[in-house]
Amino acid sequence: MTLRIHNTLTRATERFTPIEPGHVRLYVCGITIYDLCHMGHARFMLAFDVAQRWLKTIGYRVTYVRNITDIDDKIIRRALERGIGIRALTDEMIEALQQDTDALGLERPTHQPRATEYVPEMLEMIATLESKGLGYRSTNGDVNFAVRRFPGYGKLSGKSIDQLRAGERVAVLDGKEDPLDFVMWKSAKESEPDDAKWPSRYGPGRPGWHIECSAMCKALLGEHFDIHGGGQDLQFPHHENEIAQSEGASGGPFVNVWMHNGLLNTDNEKMSKSLGNFFTIRDVLKRYDGETIRFFMVRAHYRSQFNFSDGGLDDAKSALRRLYTALDAVPLAGSAEVDWNDSRAAAFREAMNDDFNTPIAVSILFELAAEVNRDRKASDAALLKGLGATLGVLQQAPRAFLQSGAALSEQDIAQRIAARAEAKLVRNFARADAIRDELAALGVVLKDSAQGTTWVKG
Repeated sequence: MTLRIHNTLTRATERFTPIEPGHVRLYVCGITIYDLCHMGHARFMLAFDVAQRWLKTIGYRVTYVRNITDIDDKIIRRALERGIGIRALTDEMIEALQQDTDALGLERPTHQPRATEYVPEMLEMIATLESKGLGYRSTNGDVNFAVRRFPGYGKLSGKSIDQLRAGERVAVLDGKEDPLDFVMWKSAKESEPDDAKWPSRYGPGRPGWHIECSAMCKALLGEHFDIHGGGQDLQFPHHENEIAQSEGASGGPFVNVWMHNGLLNTDNEKMSKSLGNFFTIRDVLKRYDGETIRFFMVRAHYRSQFNFSDGGLDDAKSALRRLYTALDAVPLAGSAEVDWNDSRAAAFREAMNDDFNTPIAVSILFELAAEVNRDRKASDAALLKGLGATLGVLQQAPRAFLQSGAALSEQDIAQRIAARAEAKLVRNFARADAIRDELAALGVVLKDSAQGTTWVKG
């Protein structure tokens, strides 16, 4: 089965064909780096980490760009609050970002550009848009993009300009010809620090958010590339505005496939710093290991929205332990390469080629684990580990994973014994054996008798 990806632009799941045979160029909007990353950030970074891993698994060379926005109103405010320079703040936060993403098992992007490194390219694009009549200088010194002069504005969001205007809450012109127009170059304010300003033909200032990504895309991937990704909340206005700028400047197509991941919610509301309902990655890492967090995310389809909760993480941890328990039962020597002719591997590949359907792929891992528990075949265990590698899981030594944070309360043990009894009652003996083996790996030995099941520490 050929890879098919849901394209937000066409509202359809389409067969994917890269512009350059064998090479995929992927851009994902990254972090505005004024604070520690939260779990909502982990959601989109993990979604596209899995996507780029799978693209490489099926034979593509991937140039993966995930940018860093290191100049922004929030960044300026935070630097001033802390009494440090903007660069000092962003360097500190980028280092924290790298530590967090490493802990989650994310592969480093091919390029991780900082917006401030591409200001000349941004100014060049703004000048091109101005020369084409798509940009104009406003009375307050800003340079804006004229939305109504770009045919097709709204094609990504699926709304006409009039519909988008109807959604405005406040019509604040600020020197704009139209409230929908957006800023490409912000004129510097006297109150802003010197390290928040760059010289330009328009006077000192700094780039707007949207022009940053357009310029970095062009510089690192070209005017026309394969896939652009980001969270659903970026579809409008950020990505819509990127299309207008990039296609307005080049006169040609910008991106073939737009991918948008579903949001991570808290109590069914988007997790974000502005709402104050977020949990930082490193705070969650104090209670759960990185692979458990990764598995928690991977079990949901990248386009779905789902809730963050301790219960969900606990369930993911238990599920991951079941997979590692199966691997622990059959020691492996050597590499765990995947035989894609195996029917189970073929089913896994079919799921992943269907718009990166990780929930189905994960279900196949559990089917394999059940077979490993039942038959103890090294080839099945090797396949389980090899398929897990394509998702970035199951690569630790099984015993080391099972024994990490392995202290179980008596209540934990009682719950597992009850789950095992229920499994035996419905004759799911593979599940019952898996629970017994998991407990054994954690140093808890079960003893069955006519009076029931008891346990001792091994």
